[in-house]
Amino acid sequence: MPINSLKVYGYRSIKNIDLKLHDLNLVVGPNGSGKSNLYRCLQLIWSAANGSLAAAIAKEGGMPSVMWAGARSSNDPARMRFQLEVDDLAYTLECGIIPLSAITEVKGDPWFSTDPDIKLEEVTTVKKDKRVKLLHRKRGLIEARGTDGQPIEFPILGNPFESVLASLRAPHLYPELSRLRQEILDWRFYHHFRTDLASEIRKEQTPVFTPVLSHDGHDLASALASIIATNGGYELNEHLQNAFPGAKLEIDMKPTEVSLLFEMPGLNRPFSARELSDGTLQYLCILAALLTERPPNLMILNEPETSIHPDLFDALAELLMVASKRSQILVTTHARELAGGIVRRGGPKPIELEKKNGETRIVGAKLFSYDQDDDDRN
Repeated sequence: MPINSLKVYGYRSIKNIDLKLHDLNLVVGPNGSGKSNLYRCLQLIWSAANGSLAAAIAKEGGMPSVMWAGARSSNDPARMRFQLEVDDLAYTLECGIIPLSAITEVKGDPWFSTDPDIKLEEVTTVKKDKRVKLLHRKRGLIEARGTDGQPIEFPILGNPFESVLASLRAPHLYPELSRLRQEILDWRFYHHFRTDLASEIRKEQTPVFTPVLSHDGHDLASALASIIATNGGYELNEHLQNAFPGAKLEIDMKPTEVSLLFEMPGLNRPFSARELSDGTLQYLCILAALLTERPPNLMILNEPETSIHPDLFDALAELLMVASKRSQILVTTHARELAGGIVRRGGPKPIELEKKNGETRIVGAKLFSYDQDDDDRN
């Protein structure tokens, strides 16, 4: 199920943003405009669904670090809120600072005070033209609709930072909630492929069937070998030729070792991964990620053009267009040439970000208001 829209409120440089998403989405903007923040928003939603929200926020410095740090009006609560529409379901997750009265103290010292406190969690759907709450969590009260459609009290969670989606223990009783959770957990993130001389990508690997490239690309040789073994690698070779005309990719497969070899026109011998440029390795990782035999519901790539020469942007645009027919794709990028290549092929215009007074905004978009009940403002 593709994401129809994503609203973000109160996260880092994002005060309020409303994104309408397509099959292929390129988010462009200068350094510091907030592109990576959008990437991390989706990672936090994924972390909430898999039960690691507190750990993910801790990596960013805790709740005080991830909250909007700009000016607030008297009507703006100190909250971070994500709203996601996926097919017929809408998911809302709202977090804030743990109240002083709820902070754990040991020998008079506060512990875990920077963890998120989930203030609101809600899943809704539309039935007979009416918005129906499948899940509603607010101030310790949790209600969910089971298979009979009747709201029932959900077992109380042990921690205020654990999402209800992550705590589902009887998915057959809550099939729509379980479906939403599985859709989110299917998302795939690629943030950085390490291509320096000490990178694992450059080393020989133990062969293992790898239908999905790892997030850091360390199993590149096995992933490319798996694509070739599954379908002959014809599509892989087609896109390889688009980027590197006349080049040839070979897999050196041994019982206990697999490595890749790359032949280029005019050279008398193939090059191993240790010898390839950073840009060539980066592009091979993108090929393995996008041409996976197990396409996810959503694939998010953060600045995939890193180390890649602009001459390859046109081939990358073609690759992204093809991959977006199998998965919804969101790309954050500095490369406006890449966005132009998508538009020339009939793809959507890029989502352009700017920063005004420290706030990330979508160029030309209207701001949405923070919608909440009056009794939620405390």
